[in-house]
Amino acid sequence: MHLFALGLNHHTAPLSIREKLAFPAEVLPKALDSLVSSHAAREAAIVSTCNRTEIYCTGGDPQAALSWLAKFHGLALAEMQPYLYQLDEANAARHAFRVASGLDSMVLGETQILGQLKDAVRSAEHAGTMGTLLNGLFQRTFAVAKEVRSNTAVGASSVSMSAAAVKLAEQIFPTIGELNILFVGAGEMIELVATHFAARNPSCITVANRTLERGQRLAEQFGGNAVTLAELPDILPRYDVLVTSTASQLPIIGKGMVERAIKARRHRPIFMLDLAVPRDIEVEVGKLADVFLYSVDDIASVVEVGKEARQSAAAEAETIIQARVCEFSDWLKKREAVPLIRALRDDADRLRRAALDAALKQLARGEAPERVLETLSVQLTNKLMHPPTRALSSGRGAEHDAQVEAVARLYRLHPES
Repeated sequence: MHLFALGLNHHTAPLSIREKLAFPAEVLPKALDSLVSSHAAREAAIVSTCNRTEIYCTGGDPQAALSWLAKFHGLALAEMQPYLYQLDEANAARHAFRVASGLDSMVLGETQILGQLKDAVRSAEHAGTMGTLLNGLFQRTFAVAKEVRSNTAVGASSVSMSAAAVKLAEQIFPTIGELNILFVGAGEMIELVATHFAARNPSCITVANRTLERGQRLAEQFGGNAVTLAELPDILPRYDVLVTSTASQLPIIGKGMVERAIKARRHRPIFMLDLAVPRDIEVEVGKLADVFLYSVDDIASVVEVGKEARQSAAAEAETIIQARVCEFSDWLKKREAVPLIRALRDDADRLRRAALDAALKQLARGEAPERVLETLSVQLTNKLMHPPTRALSSGRGAEHDAQVEAVARLYRLHPES
């Protein structure tokens, strides 16, 4: 089985394309099962974040996996092909190592992606689509990420997307302390962003979530209150800042809702940050006066702080990664020999059993044990030595020389010339 990866990210595709190929957490089990049961892959893991969708596979055909991806999302392959990359074994390993180490992120050196990769692996394990090769890849991936973090400063001075959200808001409003903040969703991303906003002591924090109980648990951490998504149209006019990140496949905040909120606010500005992929806020909202709408791609300029220093450390990280890629490639090569090793041992065991059966029959007939053991040892020696002896006796020219060298190396022999 060979290993490969395919996908797209913020380097190769705009948000409008990435959101079409996203896999929400609740869809992953079905997707993984479909990918493997369609025989497009033997093993599979899917990484889906706001910045990337990547599929790591073994076996199967990369083209079949691409076709499956297009079919699963109801897209024409030609529509997504210009944005996709396809990676063979060594490059797939290098890419995974770089991603986990934060070298391929929008925020150079950020750490959140490592947790997202581990979530992807857990999802594949639960779905039963992880196997020996992918497990080997990802265990090495996590080890490389730890090595890079421990031995380089690639994550130093990193401005996270969560901190960048606050910096963006501070470009619109003079102080966060006077603002009412509304968070839509109650997942990990919202919790991270809420932590940074809460540190600025805003006037009010509210969490709107599909499940009120989960929203309340998050709101309580920051001394806020919780509402349901159904209440959004009524409460939106009260808030100066809205940050949203849900798993909805369709926008939950439309142009009409925001227009009414702006009118009720008498055109006081609203800062909106949509961190969801697919997006939670209709694109047309960004065209409204008094609305400052940003997406995950808009954060890029804010997170450039300290990037130059981290790029120097990234060069050190690349050296570590290259060495580990070579080690992983060596491991894959050794894995290719496993079926041959198994066949070799099976053949030797077959010869052993045949010789043993013959010896037992001789003992049953009353023959002397010493003579039986001598015969057994001679038979085993002859049978085991027959294949290499025959190889040395055949072949001509360069082929014969290669066989002689191979046998000498395998049996660690150094015959005198």
